[in-house]
Amino acid sequence: MSSNQAPGIRPILTYLGITLALSSIFYCLIIFTKQGGFGLYVTGLMWCPGAAGMITARIYGRTIASLGWEWGMWKYQLWSYLVPILYALAAYLIIWVAGWGGFYNHEFVKGLSESFGWGGLSDALIIPFYFVLAGIYGMAQSMATALGEEIGWRGFLVPELAKHLSYTKTALLSGVIWAMWHFPILIFGDYNGGTPIWYSLSCFLVLVLGISFVFAWFRLRSGSLWTGVILHASHNLFVQRIFTPLTSDTGNTKYFIDEFGIVLPVVCLFFALYFWRRRGELKNNSIIYFASSSFEHEK
Repeated sequence: MSSNQAPGIRPILTYLGITLALSSIFYCLIIFTKQGGFGLYVTGLMWCPGAAGMITARIYGRTIASLGWEWGMWKYQLWSYLVPILYALAAYLIIWVAGWGGFYNHEFVKGLSESFGWGGLSDALIIPFYFVLAGIYGMAQSMATALGEEIGWRGFLVPELAKHLSYTKTALLSGVIWAMWHFPILIFGDYNGGTPIWYSLSCFLVLVLGISFVFAWFRLRSGSLWTGVILHASHNLFVQRIFTPLTSDTGNTKYFIDEFGIVLPVVCLFFALYFWRRRGELKNNSIIYFASSSFEHEK
């Protein structure tokens, strides 16, 4: 990057510095206490990127509205909800058919039956009922935590990177940053799949890089950070709370399922390729919009 562009990266460096400083507090709480504080430490960590994004915006004289709070076109929000379902379903169908994991986990379904008071229902009804119920009402809870990250990653970082870089480089760099932000709790905490650290790290990195192409495309195409919130919330909900617990262990299942197994990352690479091939739809559209609108806020 040329010297006359250097001042333009200062907001990015400021943002990353604040994100690291705030996150370090919760890294320590999660790692050294070995407890999640009933989920509050994790929630606090997930809100650090968002808090950093808002703080950085104010430091550089921008309004909070500059982070992309507009809802945008409904079709982008709808597809943001559906895309994680599609790649998760594709991955777990492969796992179940190949026998790398079983469908379904009877103990998990039994727990659902007891928890929801569905004792009189067959498993064939409990599973779709849970899928629909969690898919609707579980999104509210999932979005509350995802919003904290997405204000930062897709609200601030992706548009800021897109001022200087192509879509491809923006997706890659934002993905690397996003993945590395998780590394401390993955390496030193219990946020992993129970496989060797090098394996969990590798699978997780490929996964995040893959979906970063999806997240960045929707953010830049729609002009709305809500696509990132919905994508993130839908991913967490359907992967972590539905498909993974529905899968029974057939021996080495942990090497194939969830965010730390091999199948989902590979499937997401195909989704990344699909959206990368549609990168031409971003030209003379949102990237220019972000550059000009942010300039207006900095005047």
